[in-house]
Amino acid sequence: MIDFQHIPSPCFVLDERALECNLAIIDLVRRESGAEIIVALKACAMWSIFPELARHSDGATASSLNEARLVAEEYGASAHTYAPVYTDVDFEAITQHSNHITFNSLDQYERFGPQALLRGVSCGLRVNPGYSPVETELYNPAKPGSRLGIEQLDSLPQGIEGLHFHVLCESGAEYFAKALEAFETRFGHLLDAPDPKTDAPQLRWLNCGGGHLMTREGYDIELLINTIKALRAKHPHLRIILEPGSAFTWRTGFLVSRVEDIVERAGIRTAMLDVSFACHMPDCLEMPYKPSIVGAHNTQSGEQGYRLGGNSCLAGDWMGEWTFESQSSDDPQPATRDLQIGDRVVFEDMIHYTMVKTTMFNGVRHPSIAIWQKNDLLKIVKEFTFEDYKNRMS
Repeated sequence: MIDFQHIPSPCFVLDERALECNLAIIDLVRRESGAEIIVALKACAMWSIFPELARHSDGATASSLNEARLVAEEYGASAHTYAPVYTDVDFEAITQHSNHITFNSLDQYERFGPQALLRGVSCGLRVNPGYSPVETELYNPAKPGSRLGIEQLDSLPQGIEGLHFHVLCESGAEYFAKALEAFETRFGHLLDAPDPKTDAPQLRWLNCGGGHLMTREGYDIELLINTIKALRAKHPHLRIILEPGSAFTWRTGFLVSRVEDIVERAGIRTAMLDVSFACHMPDCLEMPYKPSIVGAHNTQSGEQGYRLGGNSCLAGDWMGEWTFESQSSDDPQPATRDLQIGDRVVFEDMIHYTMVKTTMFNGVRHPSIAIWQKNDLLKIVKEFTFEDYKNRMS
């Protein structure tokens, strides 16, 4: 049992026991299905736990040079790298830290593929099967006009060894089966296409992306395993790769905060915290979703609850309402209590995605800061580096 009163506020805290439970499930799927399961850093780049993750995975996937370098330095492996767009500034270094690189378009492959191939990197293309169960537009990669993935591909360009599709988001195994069916309908003709040089199948791997929330309670693990086994039986030459992010650190930790003030306006009580939804939990506002809180429930009819207010100046930096329960009560319907200044408010399931968005999401480079001076000379005030990214992740 975590003693939240002895944790400093504000603080992200990971529960090692919960992480071990997730890793045991992931090991089961790896063992029974024969798939490779790699960690998506975009969900959790907390590199202090990389040694543990590395023992229960087949590598890691990166979405930027910063992430690829972090994989190489702290995961002890080369990265499976995919980014929606690569640049001349970063690509040479990306090839140094990657053993697989997936391209979002044929133009990007034509531009950068030769560099990767010269370094012996296995190259792939991201494709869009035209199906996704994701209802929130912000997170749907397969909606009409999506910039993510190639929608039609008649044949494989020379040098391409893999295909990659990613259309799930914290989804069940039944949706993976549907996504795979849509992928095979649109791109199945390429899975066994012969290499003109050898007459053997050109493709060596299929990356089925992330969003496989296999550690969620109620997830149909047997269906996932059987779906992968059937796919491997049809195409035994292919390595099947999954790259979940949330599954590794699902429900493994918390964000601990403290009540610093309580204000009441127009009959609405707002508990002011030492954390911010805008700064520390932006996905709550983007998605949007309302996180669970230890010892609290959604305010019901007849109850007076609390909005929770963040400590930034953004007017919309708040969420609500929650009603807080008496800590000493074991009753199925516990008595409620009023919040006091100094009380801990503990947000659940804050380790995946939320924590990375407080720093540099995807490891994306922050813009430099400069001044164009009156003498028409440029003064660079600050350039952000890999160390800025790494030191903020720990």
